[in-house]
Amino acid sequence: MAFARYALGFHRFSQTIACRSTHGAPTLATARNLSLLAPLDTFQERHIGPNEHEVSQMLSQVGYDSMDAFIADTVPPKIRVSTANISNETIPSFSESELHARAKALGGQNVAFKSYIGMGYHCAVVPPVILRNVMENPQWYTPYTPYQPEIAQGRLESLVNYQTMIMSLTSMDIANASLLDEATAAAESMVMAFVSSGHKKRTFLVDSGILPQTISVLRTRAKGFGIKVLIEDASIAVKDQSLQSDLCGVLVQYPDVDGNIKDFGELAVTAHSSGALVVCATDLLALTMLKPPGEWGADIVFGNSARFGVPAGYGGPHAAFFAVTDKLKRKMPGRLIGRSRDATGTPAYRLALQTREQHIRRERATSNVCTSQALLANMAAMYVVYHGPVGLQRIANKVHVIAQIFKSSVENLGYKLSNSTFFDTITLDASVAGGAQTVHDITKSARVNLRHIDDQHVGVTFDESVTQADLEALVTIFASAVKSSGQLVLPSEGSSIPSSLQRTSEYLRHPVFNKHHSETEMLRYMNHLASKDLGLVHSMIPLGSCTMKLNSTSSMIPLTWPEFSAVHPFAPHEQVEGYLSIIKAKDDLCKITGFHAASLQPNSGAAGEYAGLCVIRAYHESRGEGHRDICLIPLSAHGTNPASAVMAGLKVVPVKALSDGSLDLEDLTSKAEKHKDNLAAFMITYPSTFGVFEDGVQDACKIIHDNGGQVYLDGANLNAQIGLTNPATCGGDVCHMNLHKTFAIPHGGGGPGVGPICVAEHLAPFLPTHRSLPQIAGSKAIEAVSAAPFGSASIHLISWAYIKMLGGRGLADSSKVALLNANYMASRLSEHYNVRYTNKHGRVAHELLIDLAEFDKSAGLKVTDFAKRLQDYGFHPPTCSWPTSTCMLIEPTESEPLEEIDRFCDAMIQIRREAEDVVTGKQPRDNNVLKNAPHPVSVLAEEEWSRPYSRRTAVYPLPWLLEKKFWPTVSRIDDAYGDLNLICDCPSVEEVAS
Repeated sequence: MAFARYALGFHRFSQTIACRSTHGAPTLATARNLSLLAPLDTFQERHIGPNEHEVSQMLSQVGYDSMDAFIADTVPPKIRVSTANISNETIPSFSESELHARAKALGGQNVAFKSYIGMGYHCAVVPPVILRNVMENPQWYTPYTPYQPEIAQGRLESLVNYQTMIMSLTSMDIANASLLDEATAAAESMVMAFVSSGHKKRTFLVDSGILPQTISVLRTRAKGFGIKVLIEDASIAVKDQSLQSDLCGVLVQYPDVDGNIKDFGELAVTAHSSGALVVCATDLLALTMLKPPGEWGADIVFGNSARFGVPAGYGGPHAAFFAVTDKLKRKMPGRLIGRSRDATGTPAYRLALQTREQHIRRERATSNVCTSQALLANMAAMYVVYHGPVGLQRIANKVHVIAQIFKSSVENLGYKLSNSTFFDTITLDASVAGGAQTVHDITKSARVNLRHIDDQHVGVTFDESVTQADLEALVTIFASAVKSSGQLVLPSEGSSIPSSLQRTSEYLRHPVFNKHHSETEMLRYMNHLASKDLGLVHSMIPLGSCTMKLNSTSSMIPLTWPEFSAVHPFAPHEQVEGYLSIIKAKDDLCKITGFHAASLQPNSGAAGEYAGLCVIRAYHESRGEGHRDICLIPLSAHGTNPASAVMAGLKVVPVKALSDGSLDLEDLTSKAEKHKDNLAAFMITYPSTFGVFEDGVQDACKIIHDNGGQVYLDGANLNAQIGLTNPATCGGDVCHMNLHKTFAIPHGGGGPGVGPICVAEHLAPFLPTHRSLPQIAGSKAIEAVSAAPFGSASIHLISWAYIKMLGGRGLADSSKVALLNANYMASRLSEHYNVRYTNKHGRVAHELLIDLAEFDKSAGLKVTDFAKRLQDYGFHPPTCSWPTSTCMLIEPTESEPLEEIDRFCDAMIQIRREAEDVVTGKQPRDNNVLKNAPHPVSVLAEEEWSRPYSRRTAVYPLPWLLEKKFWPTVSRIDDAYGDLNLICDCPSVEEVAS
């Protein structure tokens, strides 16, 4: 057994020589025995589930006497890399306590300035009850996306609260369950406007008051669709008749980047008269005081919900909100939670209108959104539940009054305002102080950050964290700049919001926003919801292609430290040296992938795909080959692949697979040669989505390169590769990594996620730039793909900690055990199920595909029936009906111990026996334990039991369930009913009353 933890332990103790003094007391004989003083809190033994004995047992089950022999038959020899590539010499390891000490030291390098920068980011006050019981609670952050609603009713209810809150504050008809960030939400709105025009109108008018980072992302996205982004004063430009014939949409910011509050009612009428959509970026807290966009004609409303209790985190993660009118609901991107009913008629929640999602629409999709920001959306929802409408109004009033006092105070010093209307943001003309730089020079010594606008103007944005002392200190800064003494001056006038734009409509009337305002009530409500959801705290989540591994507490702890959580994403780089050191962990990602350079900007795996393809397009354009627009994609590819290709302006050409699941190299060759003059890229997942390391991956990549294309290697399955092979060795030019898979960021019940990309040297100059940190990018960089320079920067901490605690050897051992766990599971299940694909040695990779088609033919049992029955055994089902409609894709990860793997296998084997009873006629085809699954307590408690099996068989089919049982809270949910009767908010007050 060659695993580091076992070898290290043996070395420590075998080299210890104890001597006794003349008094018989033990002493250390040599310096070698200082190994006894090495840290004992090493991470690998906490992260990898099976112990040494269990590993030997599993190797024996699959027919090997060593790990090396097993790996040799699993990973093709020609793509293997040297063990020296990923080792503790190339990536040293830290113990858990060493890691925390290092993180604390780096956090201390982030200089804590009070930020008034604004620009879409605020210093949020996170209620401690939410911080501890949602953000830091594994019951909330370890579940998966709620595709299995019967075991996800808690977070589904919370996300409905979120949607209801968004709909109420914006006065829009329907809202989704969050998007990645405000800037990418803007890009989604632009594409929606283009699609709504029938792909005919290509001009998207953007008001000059839009956030600059949003404009950058809009330009990136527009390129792939051939949309013209026009930056003008929208209220004037929209009246240009020569523009109207090609106008698909108009985007405005309300309030705008400088704080102005404008009446866009007339703009909306004019835009609608030309057939264009009106899109509004807005601020949720401001909407407690402003006339909501839905009342003045907006068709799409979006923004950042983070000021509702989510830390700035140097850029995220944050939940962007997105709401539309009813007529646009089927074009809306992202996940949507709707109300439905279960098999007994009980109301229940589920993911609605899933046929809109990219994995179903593939190349017909216009959005590749897969990950939302569920955990952050839930935090924002809980913040609003906790404060309620009255609490939000008080917070908004406080922020607005602070801004008014500041206005009066600096006007008293001779400063002039550039905006006469505002909610929380003021733009000052600093001419009286000799220019903006005079003010900024003083703010440095006062440890304050203001917004840099230009030589004459300074921006100041307030939030709920600002105290009277903060305000006094800020006024003193402006007084010093004009060599005066400052004092707070109370405003003489009323609100700085125009009377015609002040909100008069009610909001947040539902009882959930009006009852949980004490900590006792709030704590019980949050825990009540959490108790309904199955997460990694309960059992394995064996979702194929999702890598639901341990989200260690040690890697999560630094995330909420204020030295990391309170940093504004546009803080000067000299104030964020600690963060920049964390971000240098991308060097480790390059070592792991074999590539030259990396970008951490993409906010999800799908965003990484898109960014990588944009880099490829830019590379071709730099060589005078911008006409290359064909992307070859295997039929087995992730659904995001074709959607991402379309977004990047590429045309998708599918490539066939052979009967054994491997890529059809003849078909690939034929299509590559056919399109050689226009071939841009080839997207391939490795190991394949069928769960096998294919022998021909290097041959496939060579075919593409020989015909002028670049290879995009989807890194969704990177967990099978580390230290064994890498994307560069396989032949790729660029890959993305899902940090929420391979590198242990939690899935959060449906987000956050991070999808950095690594590229070969020739593509490095094209990695995304960002206006706030242009020095991070190369000379030919594409524009930004996310709002913040490093995307969701704060959660890079988690992957940094994971990599540093495991070290190179631990990372490699993790991949080895992930492969072993999957092959052990395949070995046990192959006696009962058809394991669809293996390599020539009978091995799978880190996941396995079992085919259930035979049960449909012989007993009418579908994949869904097996999935729902697994819930009765306390397990989240594997990935269902993908990549093949009759299959389950199972991935155990390295974190699961043998006992848990055996429990899952025992459950699957017992379900196989239950299915056999239907096949043989012992149980009816339409009324059996699989068709009726799952079985919640409410069903068990029915007075009459007319089912052809016992209550015990329904809920305790195996003995260990008597001791350890997770209960689904509803029966099987009726998907069709939910889509036919689409309701995506909380029940109305009238419904609740009745």
